[in-house]
Amino acid sequence: MNIGAAAEMSGVSAKTIRYYEEIGLVPQALRRDNGYRHYEQTDIETLRFIQHARHLGFSVGDVAKLLSLWRDKHRASAEVKSLALRHIAEIEGRIAELKSMRRTLVHLSDRCHGDDRPDCPILDDLAGIGKND
Repeated sequence: MNIGAAAEMSGVSAKTIRYYEEIGLVPQALRRDNGYRHYEQTDIETLRFIQHARHLGFSVGDVAKLLSLWRDKHRASAEVKSLALRHIAEIEGRIAELKSMRRTLVHLSDRCHGDDRPDCPILDDLAGIGKND
């Protein structure tokens, strides 16, 4: 199948497929005599795997490791679990950062009158006004 069909079947855009080939995440597609890329069902399965891992927030580097482990039928699941647990810890860190940002913005928004006056604690905070540096 061509790249358009592969994109449709895998849920990965043609542009992204080309990018994954360029960075070596997936092997370069076979080329037909006419120069067009040709994909097999195994390529679609690999692209779906990548797509799902990326939707779970794994980095491209971690996806490469996961792909390698997926292909290795003699792998130890401990390595896969270790990658997943590390990723969970990273997600929890980002959640904590987002909650902190939210608290700050809620606090600043509550202090802002939101009227015709020019005073604005949100802008003051962004500018570092009133902070002890």
